Amino acid sequence: MASGQILKNTNAKLLDEFNASVMFDKELYAQDIKGSIAHSKMLALQDIITVEDQEKIEAGLLQVKDEIESGVFEWKIEHEDVHMAVENRLTQIIGDAGGRLHTARSRNDQVATDFALYVQDKSLVIKQKLKTLMKTLVNIADKHTETLIPGMTHLQHAQPINFGFHMLAYANMFKRDFERFESSYKRNNNCPLGSAALAGTPHNIDRFKTAELLGFDAPTACALDTSSNRDFALEILFNISTSMMHISRLSEELILWSSYEFGFVKMSDEYATTSSIMPQKKNPDVPELLRGKTGRVYGNLISLLTVMKGLPLAYNKDTQEDKEGVFDSVKTMEISLDILTAVMDTLIINVDTMEKACKVGHLSATDLADYLVKKANMPFRTAYYITKDVVAMANKLNKDMSELTIEELRDANDEVKDIDKEIISYLDLRNSMNARTSFGGTSTAATLYQIDIFKDWLK
Repeated sequence: MASGQILKNTNAKLLDEFNASVMFDKELYAQDIKGSIAHSKMLALQDIITVEDQEKIEAGLLQVKDEIESGVFEWKIEHEDVHMAVENRLTQIIGDAGGRLHTARSRNDQVATDFALYVQDKSLVIKQKLKTLMKTLVNIADKHTETLIPGMTHLQHAQPINFGFHMLAYANMFKRDFERFESSYKRNNNCPLGSAALAGTPHNIDRFKTAELLGFDAPTACALDTSSNRDFALEILFNISTSMMHISRLSEELILWSSYEFGFVKMSDEYATTSSIMPQKKNPDVPELLRGKTGRVYGNLISLLTVMKGLPLAYNKDTQEDKEGVFDSVKTMEISLDILTAVMDTLIINVDTMEKACKVGHLSATDLADYLVKKANMPFRTAYYITKDVVAMANKLNKDMSELTIEELRDANDEVKDIDKEIISYLDLRNSMNARTSFGGTSTAATLYQIDIFKDWLK
């Protein structure tokens, strides 16, 4: 063979590989077959194909599905994509009737339908996994409404809160994530099939029937928009990215809390590893990986946004790059939710260490200022500066403010030399936590109320 012919053959093979998507979009085989069966039923109902051909098509497609799921189906690069691979095998099985399936549709609306079905299916799966994680967090919260932990701002000790309250903060983040997936599902539950290449079809199709058969609320409204729309894919990528950001924040706290410096929690041996050379170490590998995978899903979102930003109407081959990132982010999200739920479910909480940490940083300082405002009718700014003097006194005595005697407190500033001794009870850390009874606050009573509301919502 001449060298020119070899080069030509090599280039053709290279182009086939570059152009084809079948080796990754085969992930959509179930949605492709589901969409094709619905399309064939609609064609038969509209007398565009015969009932006999429709029955052959449906039986053939189900056989293809069985072959794929049993592993005997042969995926070939020359088939280019999942749609042609399935249709080619269908025609091999049933003959000419298989060629009638593509009447009144294009690969443009076909792939949009398959992909939309995939995104909708996965949104429901992710919602359920989010719900399971929230249940786990609420169960932890329910057991720790009286467990003190330093509440922080700027990663500095600020005010005493209870650990259940802290868990509810994350439960509320994941609740918003759940609602985002729910909202996206409703907004995007429209069927692209029947839009054809970009302008609809002259065949007498019934797009509402196709939408009904596939579980969509209605067909999409404009064929020109439909063939190039990937907003639904961008939305699931954004929703996953936001949820992974929340997962990463919780993972960061687990990493900090499990360090010797904090010692608040201990992770099960199933979800931590020892060092290869330092057997005394126990590394929080799982939350570190969860934190790291967040950057990965961010990349998938930015990638598709970049692909879509310069595309004219309607379909362009660029949108072949829409799927791999979504598949990857969905897989990452599903396993991340499962493993984080398991980590939290097996987490060992060091209650005594948490409570001991609350005696560092004068967490009840704000309570003194609030007391002076309410009881002595002081302007808050005046009370603030008096409290600074009391903090300085406590530091001088190497005590936490909550440990000061009434005499020591009165010596801190002349304006509180006659302060009532009841202030000592206000500075108690548990009393400080329980003083915050406002709706959404950290008191045990307020936390229990939030838990009840959350449990009702989860039902």
